[in-house]
Amino acid sequence: MVTTGISTASLFGRFKTEEAVSELAEKGVKTAEVFLESYCEYNKKFGKKVRKNKGDLIIHSVHTLTTQFEPQLYSLNERAQRDSFVLLENTMRAAKEFGAKYYTFHGSARFKKTPVKIDFDRHAAITRRIIEVCKKFGVTLAYENVHWSYYNYIGFFDRLREKTAGLKGTFDIKQARQSGVPYYEYIKEMGSDIVTAHLSDVDENGKMRLPGKGVTDFSEVFKRLKDVGFDGAVLIEAYQSDFDEMRELYESYDYLSELADKIF
Repeated sequence: MVTTGISTASLFGRFKTEEAVSELAEKGVKTAEVFLESYCEYNKKFGKKVRKNKGDLIIHSVHTLTTQFEPQLYSLNERAQRDSFVLLENTMRAAKEFGAKYYTFHGSARFKKTPVKIDFDRHAAITRRIIEVCKKFGVTLAYENVHWSYYNYIGFFDRLREKTAGLKGTFDIKQARQSGVPYYEYIKEMGSDIVTAHLSDVDENGKMRLPGKGVTDFSEVFKRLKDVGFDGAVLIEAYQSDFDEMRELYESYDYLSELADKIF
């Protein structure tokens, strides 16, 4: 069953993570992604704080901040990789506490402008190890298309999935735009393995907006997701500068919820 919700990333800079969860719950939002913002939040104790604050809010997924440890999971430096797996495991402890079922994952970053030659056998082997850590805590890895990460072109997910049983995907329409790839190509590639969709809008000048406040045809987006058998969560993931008042965010949530009810 498709659900609609909001990522706490949309409240970044306005509320602390645990406050954002309370805010969404109080406003009647049904589903959320918890965006953990720093190292002090990657632990079981903080996960308990989120659980206490979430009320009836269903936490679909967990997300971590940009490149704080995920690229280092693939590091050639043994110490860096070991430390990163400790952070991963602690993050999953937090996720288990507040009930997240999926881990929205950036993975390796393209730090340099020089071409990257990916060793898919090595990358898949480490990804399988990451999946096993997540599974210990009841969480499924969902690799996200991100313009600055390894998954910023069509074909990466297919090649990784061939070597990585149980891999799922997070589709991000904003990141598709920033990668210069038609969003539907990512939907087509990930297909029925998409478990989470991050949605935002854009106006005629290319400025990011909340869903329903720009020019994106979300009826078409939802129909394309439906066509590949999507039955996960569609979540608003916006930036602080995309709206002025919280009221606008909840209006966008209502818009997507009503549209989803019509299409899915």
